[in-house]
Amino acid sequence: MPSAGFLLPDEPVTSLSDYRDLGGCRGLARAQEQGPELTIKEVRLAKLRGRGGGGFPTGQKWAAVREASGRHHYAVGNAAEGEPATFKDRAILRANPYQVVEGVAIAALAVGAREAFVGIKASFGPEREALTRAVQEMGAAGVLPGLTIAIAAGPDEYLFGEEKAMLEVIEGNDPLPRLLPPFLHGLFATAPQLGWEAHVPETGHVVGHETNPTLVNNCETLANVPHILARGAEWFRSLGTEESPGTIVCTIVGDVARPTVVELEMGTPLSGLIERGGGPLPGRTLKAAFSGVANAVVRARDFGTPLTYEDMSGIGSGLGAAGFAVYDDTACMVEVARAFSRFLAVESCGQCPPCKLGSGQITAVLERLQAGRATEADVGRMGGSLRSVTDSNRCYLAVEEQVLVSSILQAFPEEVVAHLEAPCPLPRPILVPKVVSLEADQVVYDERQARKRPDWTYQDEPAARTG
Repeated sequence: MPSAGFLLPDEPVTSLSDYRDLGGCRGLARAQEQGPELTIKEVRLAKLRGRGGGGFPTGQKWAAVREASGRHHYAVGNAAEGEPATFKDRAILRANPYQVVEGVAIAALAVGAREAFVGIKASFGPEREALTRAVQEMGAAGVLPGLTIAIAAGPDEYLFGEEKAMLEVIEGNDPLPRLLPPFLHGLFATAPQLGWEAHVPETGHVVGHETNPTLVNNCETLANVPHILARGAEWFRSLGTEESPGTIVCTIVGDVARPTVVELEMGTPLSGLIERGGGPLPGRTLKAAFSGVANAVVRARDFGTPLTYEDMSGIGSGLGAAGFAVYDDTACMVEVARAFSRFLAVESCGQCPPCKLGSGQITAVLERLQAGRATEADVGRMGGSLRSVTDSNRCYLAVEEQVLVSSILQAFPEEVVAHLEAPCPLPRPILVPKVVSLEADQVVYDERQARKRPDWTYQDEPAARTG
């Protein structure tokens, strides 16, 4: 285990002076001293990979944004955590928001950004308060010279965490993903938006169009950066594995004795994380784990897989944001597939009809299958929807639907067959593990999610008016 004070210190850091006593702000000072090129080189040498789920090399991403042409450059920290089974970004912000803000400042310096933003859900009260305090204290102390960092509070929708949709929210729009990635079409661009909503054109005399390349990094990714700059790339690579160095903040929830958030070295086996969660409940046997809703199911036989990007990919799944929901032998996998499929169908924004309609059709078949009312023809039609749901997709949500549901059906075919013959033999309702809070080994899930409609309103609220 890493020493206390890296990403999750034993005691929360609640003031800039305490942060400095722990060595804070040294990374930014070094970045300012050596300049953007050497800063990016250091991050490249560290082999830091994005902790938001994709695992893309951070230094490579920074270099691409810095080198991209455009009138202005921007930097954005993504703290709009919404992946089911995940609570790591909120844990980091509660423990030490100063290191996140310092990471944003270093990233802004590296890509030549004149302004930076942090996107966070308006409902994340303690985290917003901590982040606001850190920005204000560091700004007042002169730690952020020449840089403005604004906090953009957004909606609870899952897609707010998608980087292209986050830019839309920062600009005051709904979280509807754009077509082009941020480094090609960034914040406040005057080039055609190619989005769902019409935008007011820039006033005044504009010669040509600008794309304003924008860097978007996950909160945990940015929290790693100050330590890399202060301690060096070699120190960072001494943790974890060759291809996946460093530590990662993991969440473990579901059918475990002690749901928790913990910082582990990359390469720790999934079974080690499960043990940190207290293992299965008494008398139960675990049979499946899910890294959020973005990757294929991990069967119990693969629980010894190291938590690295390459090893999780090697078993046909993915590390994602390292938020794992595990299920034991009392959970029906068809019911899990139904719950997760419904979550994605509801959260789909509707810009791509195959995604919204297809995920809804898949969910409807799974609901009939769960009730013992589906036919083999229904399952065949669901297979067709799974093949076409990704047609013309603007974001990754449709791929998640395709990969996740298909993997469950393939991994547990006997449960599918059993549901064709009779109603579910394990009629335990599954609540999507969208985490509201996780403290003292107690997890609270968002019970309202089950009442959310496909138009993003709720059954206990008036429907949205049209016309």
